[in-house]
Amino acid sequence: MTLHDTATGPAGADRTFQVDLRGLVDLLSHHLYSSPRVYLRELMQNAVDALTARHGLEPAAPADAFGIRLYADGSVVRVEDDGVGLTEADVHTFLATIGRSSKRADQLVEQRGDFIGQFGIGLLSCFLVADEIHVLSRSARTPDAPAVEWRGRGDGSYTVRALPASARSRPGTTVTLTPRADAGEWTRPAQVQSLARHFGSLLRHPVTFDDGTGGTGGSGGPGAPVNPEAAPWARTYPTPGARSRALAAYGEEVFGFTPLDTIELDLPAVGLKGIACVLPEAVPAGRRHGHRVHVKGMLLSEQAEEILPEWAFFVRCVVDAESLRPTASRESLYEDDTLTAVRDALAERLRGWIARAAASDPDLLGRFLQAHHLAVKSLAVHDDEILRMLLPWLPFETTDGHCTLDEFARTHRTVLVTSSVEEFRQVAAIASAAGLGVVNGGYTYDRELVHRLPEIRPEVTVADLDPATLTAHLDPVDRETELAAAAYLALARDALAVFDCDVALRTFQPASAPALLVDSREARHERTRSQLAREQEGGLWGDILGALRQEAPRAQLILNQLNPLVRTAVAIDEPELARTSAEALYGQAALLSRRPLRPAESSLINRSFLDLLAHALRKDS
Repeated sequence: MTLHDTATGPAGADRTFQVDLRGLVDLLSHHLYSSPRVYLRELMQNAVDALTARHGLEPAAPADAFGIRLYADGSVVRVEDDGVGLTEADVHTFLATIGRSSKRADQLVEQRGDFIGQFGIGLLSCFLVADEIHVLSRSARTPDAPAVEWRGRGDGSYTVRALPASARSRPGTTVTLTPRADAGEWTRPAQVQSLARHFGSLLRHPVTFDDGTGGTGGSGGPGAPVNPEAAPWARTYPTPGARSRALAAYGEEVFGFTPLDTIELDLPAVGLKGIACVLPEAVPAGRRHGHRVHVKGMLLSEQAEEILPEWAFFVRCVVDAESLRPTASRESLYEDDTLTAVRDALAERLRGWIARAAASDPDLLGRFLQAHHLAVKSLAVHDDEILRMLLPWLPFETTDGHCTLDEFARTHRTVLVTSSVEEFRQVAAIASAAGLGVVNGGYTYDRELVHRLPEIRPEVTVADLDPATLTAHLDPVDRETELAAAAYLALARDALAVFDCDVALRTFQPASAPALLVDSREARHERTRSQLAREQEGGLWGDILGALRQEAPRAQLILNQLNPLVRTAVAIDEPELARTSAEALYGQAALLSRRPLRPAESSLINRSFLDLLAHALRKDS
């Protein structure tokens, strides 16, 4: 076998590349094909393409007039078709030259879209399981042509000879493999039958399998049907309910889960039909499931992620298409304009299903959103129609608990949204007691979506939660109480100055909360940046930059005068004990915020606990 190309030598003469076939087969097995099992798919695919060409020659023939017969008895694997066949000239042209496909023949160029394989290397996959390929063929284009035999060997050699017409009585091709000893895993009869069903269950041509135990060698004898039924979406059903149940059962058989619902997919422009099965449970954000894609009935891939957009991770699809283009390995789809258009059209079908559920099936919509609200949120960010339709029904974490924005907006005309989960956890209990409506905006998409709520409900105002907004809703203590606590507050501010933290005394609910630490992630980052800048800058430039730099926002520890522990603490007149109690209150508030602690804060929490324990022990002794 040779790979022809033109190169100019020293004298300007044409040269021919020499191909190491064994090296090429090794390349195919390790880098092009995922597994040796694809040899059967390639043989079945070649048979399907031959049948397609035969139907082109005889368009009046019934669809089931020509078929494919598989045979495997452990010693040989044979694939026979009633396709267009090959002449001796075709054999020399197409089987003996790597990379040239019979689908590129001039007379068939205009029909290339009718064929699955178009790369001319599929037959080489047989060398993954056998050292010799035997092809016996007779052309339907030239009825009086003799049969032709081709034998290709793994060392790159081949022989061709014409045989009497009696060697093959009718047009078509038979490919026979004698498996190597190490290929038994892929060529056992049961495995061949299983692979045939796996790859060819949706083929439109009749395919049968014979293991040699009850037929006449598989060539025209009885055999078990590989694809006894048409695709479930191509069948007729007595009622719409029966159709829905049949499609759901097929989805469960293919994917192993009972779909929450099935969505029929039909794109006539590219000859695509199939179903999308809605997963009954949530999946991690961004996790994309593979989809089963058939091209003209032949299974192309079980992990085709590219058929749907990234946000559609709540469904798994099985589709059969006419016009999608496979890659050279025929295990994935070629990224081109057609695939882009198909992806956009399927996305529109999924949007349509969501719209129908929202309009006519609130129970289904509720179950869907309960499981897949994150997927819908990711879609709503970029899709105004879905936003308007579903934003009021999407669940969010709020100071009123988990509820929809529609429910939340009925109670709170002003909606505040935090920038992080930790900020929400810091203020949730106190904001709720103060009557503030706060939504946790720290989760993916949530903050952006909450800010778009006025597009749906113009009467609602949305704003980011500002620490000043929260503290403004905390009641001040009376003048006498504040003066009595002044000495303690001064000691507390001095003790916590290392954390850029101010201390204030207020009253707020719940009374069980001794203190609230008001601090944002952005403020902490700004203080850290400013500190590093001060450490690194010096001299005249350091003084100038220091004068120009705005003061970094400070954290604020707000002590709750309603809490008995705080009332006891502010009355402490021993300076060291007062400082220790302030550090302990800061540490407890930092822990309640659930944000990551800095090393200095962890050290302070340990030290203040031990100091208070030591003081208690000294007092008791």
